Amino acid sequence: MSDTRSAAWDEYAQTKPQRRPTNARGESTWFNWTQYADHGPGAEVLALQPGETALDLGCGAGGNAAHLAGLGMRAVGIDLSTKQLAKARDRWSDVDGMELHQGDALAHLEETHTVFDAIYSVFGAGWFSDPGLLLPIIHANLKPGGVFAMSQRPPIEGCYGCQASYIPRGPDEDPAVVKRWDYEPDHWVLILEEYGYVDVSASVIAPPPGTRRTGTLLVRGVQGG
Repeated sequence: MSDTRSAAWDEYAQTKPQRRPTNARGESTWFNWTQYADHGPGAEVLALQPGETALDLGCGAGGNAAHLAGLGMRAVGIDLSTKQLAKARDRWSDVDGMELHQGDALAHLEETHTVFDAIYSVFGAGWFSDPGLLLPIIHANLKPGGVFAMSQRPPIEGCYGCQASYIPRGPDEDPAVVKRWDYEPDHWVLILEEYGYVDVSASVIAPPPGTRRTGTLLVRGVQGG
């Protein structure tokens, strides 16, 4: 299963350009939870201090992890796609405090001996993993009071639970199929509370002004000890 998913995300990586050299404020690194440039909250969601540790589940080309490392955190990224990680290593080779691994998020969490101050997913493994498997192991790998947060597209009304995402491949190949988990914000709150998270919040960030109508679902919880 992992090889199939890795190939799918490698294909996806080819459609994604590198992050811009600077954002609208002229910053060379920044944290972005939404699918829109220069929009939404930033790294403050994770409530991290310099010297603390963060794990990015599905780090892609590494822009968010690089930003945390630049703020003085130790940022670890895990991703299935070797091509995305190659982009990250090429773009952020001069960033200290950033560590990248290729593999499955669940397997990495099971094998790591690090307990993190924050674990997060931006359109990553938090969306594409069974929450019944992922949330307990994230909880076990967070320090008491540590933050878990994830962002993804909001669900389509009436389409909840495990859904299929189709990722285009070559012209002579069927699309790759990966599973994702979609729920309304209130249901995400209940799920996180079920697995021991406290101070849970879930809401949809409205899109920026203009013609776009799809917001971004942001879910956050704290390790309750």
